Amino acid sequence: MRARLQVPAASIRLRIMACVIAAIAVMGACLIVTVKLNQQSMERIGSSYRTNAELTEISTHLADTERALEAYMEYRTFESIDSYYHFLSLSESALDRLHESPSTDSLLQKEYIVRQLTGSFFAHSLNAVTAQRANDSWRSEDCYRRSLSCYALLQSEIEELSMMLMRRNAAAYAQNQEIFKRLTRESILFTFIFFSLVLLLLYLSVTMITRPLSDISSVALRVANMDFDIPLFNNQAQDEIGNICRAFDRMIVSIREYIDKIWEKAAKENELKERELEMRELYSGAQLRALQNQINPHFLFNTLNTGAQLAMMEGADRTCYFIEQVADFFRYNIQQKGQAATIDEELALIDNFIYIMKVRFGERLEFIKNVPEGPHPQRLPRMTLQPLVEDCLKHGLRGAKGKVTLSLEQDTYFSYIRVSDNGRGFPPELRSCILGGDSSAAPQDGGIHLAEAAASSAGAASPSAVPASPSAVPARPAAASAPASSAGTGSEGGTGTGLQNVISRLRLYFHSTDVFDILDNADGGTTFLIRIPNNV
Repeated sequence: MRARLQVPAASIRLRIMACVIAAIAVMGACLIVTVKLNQQSMERIGSSYRTNAELTEISTHLADTERALEAYMEYRTFESIDSYYHFLSLSESALDRLHESPSTDSLLQKEYIVRQLTGSFFAHSLNAVTAQRANDSWRSEDCYRRSLSCYALLQSEIEELSMMLMRRNAAAYAQNQEIFKRLTRESILFTFIFFSLVLLLLYLSVTMITRPLSDISSVALRVANMDFDIPLFNNQAQDEIGNICRAFDRMIVSIREYIDKIWEKAAKENELKERELEMRELYSGAQLRALQNQINPHFLFNTLNTGAQLAMMEGADRTCYFIEQVADFFRYNIQQKGQAATIDEELALIDNFIYIMKVRFGERLEFIKNVPEGPHPQRLPRMTLQPLVEDCLKHGLRGAKGKVTLSLEQDTYFSYIRVSDNGRGFPPELRSCILGGDSSAAPQDGGIHLAEAAASSAGAASPSAVPASPSAVPARPAAASAPASSAGTGSEGGTGTGLQNVISRLRLYFHSTDVFDILDNADGGTTFLIRIPNNV
């Protein structure tokens, strides 16, 4: 396809260069003609007074010759005779410009007379010099007088010739001036015509070259404005413009076909999207309710067993208060009127839960709560913080004193809830597994129970009966589990609310994947971070 459409790339450049070369040629011809006409005019005007200048030059040389002769005749010095011969040579050379034969033309005849008188002056002056050098005083005086007489007559004739030349040159100057004016007008007209032709040539050439480009530009602007109802170029020229026009035609046809396909596809996708949205709403609601309802029922029984143990060991007042806290906890957990709760409600549940845990673990549990005063109306799924605190509690109690910290920070856009422990830390591969949502890769866990020892032995004496050795504390992977199916599990296994349960419910509720993160503490342990948008 490309080989078939390929044409010489320099065709438009050659056309533009041809236009420029033609314009330069026409302008050069115009300039040459104008210079020639002006040169002829100046030559005519200059020739008007050239003869007067030549005659003045002859008269000057003759005068210099006469003065040199007079100086020699009077002083007889070497310098005077040398000057005489020098000016004599110049005068003879200047005489060659005068007419040398008789003529019927008065001007030429006068030149002939001046030439003859000059010859006589030269002859008498040479005789006078020769006689003076021979010490022939009488002959030298006679030749000198004759030369002076000839010189005087010669000056008179030269003046008459100069006047005749002046009159003739004045008439020629007037005529040449008229000719010069006419040639100037013709040169201006000629220059204007040439430049008009150049401009016309350039305009026609550029118009022929750029007209298709202008059409392409207009069509491209209409296409940019989403107007595809445009006629095709159908340009068959075998140059760059023709290739662009044909490519543009194919592009317009392809766009029209593509738009038709898009409309058909959009209609089908719109119908499918409506069905998908309807199914997604049903699925999201069902999934959210299913995840929300995955509450461990054995926790209720284990907690009641702990209350029974406490009733046997202590007085009725503490037992009453303990049972009230347990009742509040399960009332919040079981009697849900909705799927979401405020941060304040979740924090109140954590207070109840921590009281229950402190009854069980006593001084082994240290809980720090850093929450600013004031209402916190931001909403999140119910039972979000309690599983995180439970997980941190389980892995912070490693036979020594466990420390769990819950903090709340807020800025313009987010509320940040952090739940930290001083446990063993979180394995990187397990973090990637849980945050990636692969529930099948995580082991099961029934969660931590308030009185798991009391469920197996009703005769336990105190909360300190809980195993204290590190080996009795499960590893972090067992706690950070996904919800497991209740089928096939014993009474101790149950359906645990693990980290993936919390993460799934948060992501479904906020429609975001970066709402939850797991971080490592600098001094050991793990921090669960929840980012709650303030505008939700």
